[in-house]
Parts: sequence; structure tokens; C-alpha cells
Amino acid sequence: MARSNWKTPFIDKSLLTNISKKKKKKNIWSRRSTIYPVCVGLKLSIHNGKDMVNRKIKPEMVGHKLGEFAPTRKNRTEKK
Repeated sequence: MARSNWKTPFIDKSLLTNISKKKKKKNIWSRRSTIYPVCVGLKLSIHNGKDMVNRKIKPEMVGHKLGEFAPTRKNRTEKK
């Protein structure tokens, strides 16, 4: 479900401070945060529930949630 138009896009405060300070260590646990244009070009480690998944933020990702780019389930296909 999309966020209402009258609400602003959500970004976690800790993520916002990491981006503004340009910290080297960028481990992100807030999968619900929206990707802002300021984040383009950053390399973030997004938590998927078990591990940290490294992703470089591209311009096409702006407006999406961070959790969309860190899959939580593995694709298990049956081998014959």
C-alpha cells in the first residue's frame, strides 16, 4: 500500500544523520525508509533479517523503500 499523498516520504532519523555526516560505516536497519535523491551514489549495507546486503544507490531507486533492494527470502529451486 502506498503512503498518502499528504504525508511526506518517511526517512529514519538515524539514516538521515548518517547521510548528512557522510559516515564511512553505513549499516542500515531501517528497511522502511524511503530513498532520497541525496543518497544517490552511496554504498549502504541493508539488513535483510540475517545478514547485511551491500547495495549502491542508483538514481532509479529514488522514491522506493530500502527494503525492496534487500531480499529476505532465498530462491530455492528443486535440483534434478
